[in-house]
Amino acid sequence: MANGPSDPKTVLEQLRELIETPSVSSTDPAWDQGNIALIKRLAQFAEQAGFDVQIQTLDGLPNKANLIATKGAGTGGLVLAGHSDTVPFDAGRWDSDPLKLSERDNRLYGLGTSDMKGFFPLALAAAANCSARDLKAPITLIATADEESTMAGARALLKSQIHQARAVIIGEPTSLRPIRMHKGMLMSRIVVTGRSGHSSNPALGNNALDGLHSVMTELIALRRSWQSLYNHPAFEISYPTLNFGHVHAGDSPNRICAHSELHFDLRLIPGVPLEEITTVFQNICERIAQETQLDIRWEPLMDPVPPFEEGADSALIRLAESLSSSEATSALFATEAGFFKALGAEAVVMGPGSIDLAHQPNEYLRLDELQPAITFIERAIHHYCA
Repeated sequence: MANGPSDPKTVLEQLRELIETPSVSSTDPAWDQGNIALIKRLAQFAEQAGFDVQIQTLDGLPNKANLIATKGAGTGGLVLAGHSDTVPFDAGRWDSDPLKLSERDNRLYGLGTSDMKGFFPLALAAAANCSARDLKAPITLIATADEESTMAGARALLKSQIHQARAVIIGEPTSLRPIRMHKGMLMSRIVVTGRSGHSSNPALGNNALDGLHSVMTELIALRRSWQSLYNHPAFEISYPTLNFGHVHAGDSPNRICAHSELHFDLRLIPGVPLEEITTVFQNICERIAQETQLDIRWEPLMDPVPPFEEGADSALIRLAESLSSSEATSALFATEAGFFKALGAEAVVMGPGSIDLAHQPNEYLRLDELQPAITFIERAIHHYCA
């Protein structure tokens, strides 16, 4: 007899297949892959667990898709959500093949075991024993594309009907402790265009690298000012952060630099208006451009990821705290939770695995986390749907 969707052997076999189906997303085209093969396989798993499935292809990206799988009918209910993609990897730094599930030392190793392919077989196992006709509200399983890059999948969900759900559990790796807030994210760049010339005579050109230095000096001062201007004590780092991540400038030491570019990452606490921050960036660029007669432009590299904050007294947070015996806290990393909040549902970030293992060689999920995760999801389903 074949193993049922809730059988432990099925959980491991499904996870094995998901790990072996590559779905890297990246802003670097050399690394970026589609996720459609993984979504189709996950859709088959969901159908076997009694879900009706819909594959939502992303506009202009035929090899990228979301899965929206529903069991039961009506409004309200519970969404179990996660992303189907992983980050790029360096296979040479792994002790085993990152695209093969390896079991050793009571751990399951493989790319995406914690972050976060491991969540889906556990969610399906928790939902498998619920009959659709016995549900008073639907269970919805959602797997998104491109969370690790542009969050295009979550943005596409804004066009769907999942806003009818009462609650959303985003199964990111939190060691099964509830997260009720995290920072937002904006990756952007500043491009400085000058005029080249022979380095022996500065008057022959206009140095774009000098202009970028002036901009970076202003941004460093701005970064310091945020520490006193904005504060959210619930976060380990209570103020917005700005990280310089990539600089490119010039081509030769004996030529006046005609082009320079800075890429940087901004992490915003809830309550800080993004528009105010980006206006400051634009004003800095415009002022220095006028002073130096350089062309200086600020532009986003991606649409912003909104900060997320769920009320400490919300029904979902109280339930998650009760089921986990842990007080809800904050996270410095960003998730798709803000998009689900925009759709009108209460949200919590909570799943098996550790964020400390995410984006690292030898990523793993502990075997002793599997059943507690299934039990947590089963109890949440019973609360919202049964």
